[in-house]
Amino acid sequence: MKKLPLIAAAMLLTACQHPTPAPKASLDGEVFYLQRIALPPTAILSVSLQDISLADAPAKVIDEQRGPVKGQVPLPFHLTYDPAQIEPNHRYSINARIEDHGNLLFITTENHTVRLDGSDPQPLKVRVDAAR
Repeated sequence: MKKLPLIAAAMLLTACQHPTPAPKASLDGEVFYLQRIALPPTAILSVSLQDISLADAPAKVIDEQRGPVKGQVPLPFHLTYDPAQIEPNHRYSINARIEDHGNLLFITTENHTVRLDGSDPQPLKVRVDAAR
């Protein structure tokens, strides 16, 4: 009978332990444009890591950074992902956009493919072009 409280206490301690969080990997980079103009102080930068494998479906967003622009280009970004969730036969890309009061100012117009296998150069350089 004395073992029953010990077993119950051990089970409680085991149940209270938090699972180990999945290891995270990250991509750091800079968004830039070639025009020699300043961004308004109210501009918002959005950068996302997307799975673009399916041609007939919307891209799946893996991580996104969105917030007010601090300063001028180049604009730094930091994205994280779980390497265990990355499929080796899928294609991944970085997309960026800069908006001001809901109006699109700049957007990526080229595919910025990333491998997510540790071989991507960092910081990544992501060019955005003026929206027309």
